[in-house]
Amino acid sequence: MVERGHIGGDMMSGFWPRLPSEIQSIARRVANYFAPESDACATQDAYEINIELPGVSQEDIDISVHDHVLMVKGEKKYHHEETGKTYFFSERAYGAFQRSFRLPPDSVGDRIQATFKDGVLTILVPKSGPRQDTAQKIEVRPG
Repeated sequence: MVERGHIGGDMMSGFWPRLPSEIQSIARRVANYFAPESDACATQDAYEINIELPGVSQEDIDISVHDHVLMVKGEKKYHHEETGKTYFFSERAYGAFQRSFRLPPDSVGDRIQATFKDGVLTILVPKSGPRQDTAQKIEVRPG
């Protein structure tokens, strides 16, 4: 007879069938939210944000700007068929996602452009250009 949790003997036959059911509850909670990987860089004329969204449809992506915060929301939908398969683990993330980015003061929020190709969302945020600080003389008047 093999004790549960004991290493050796017939451990694998007792371990693997329990693994999916024990992990499923945790996986379901985690799968409801994931934060996609991203990077940001700047050129002379714009800021560029790239977000990896493999398996996400373009129709499931929503981008908005409010108070100089760029918000990217969406959902990676779960399509799963169990026919003849027994899963031991799944590391793929599904569910809703959300990323927000505070835009720099020189960004132009009403001219943002976004493209989606090969699972990568690219967002271009134009810069307003260099600010011209003009000197102004202030006259001091007698009181």
